[in-house]
Amino acid sequence: MKGMIVIDEELCKGCTYCIYACPLGVIAIKDRFNKKGFFPASPKYPDKCTGCNMCAQMCPEIAIEVYREVGPTRSRKGQICQKDMQ
Repeated sequence: MKGMIVIDEELCKGCTYCIYACPLGVIAIKDRFNKKGFFPASPKYPDKCTGCNMCAQMCPEIAIEVYREVGPTRSRKGQICQKDMQ
């Protein structure tokens, strides 16, 4: 499953909780300050993201949004159905 994260770099305080929570090493700390003087987190390897949401759950600033690609799934009767994208 493909995922995507969006980190609000102005909210991020660079605590690194998201980095340690990410099982695939998607996130890294930037080498430049944000407006508040912190080194924010940023997706370094976005193609590896599965949308597991571990990073967002650990973020104390609620600076991370997680999106997950929704694909076809099987219903109870084995028929393929498309999940609602809304």
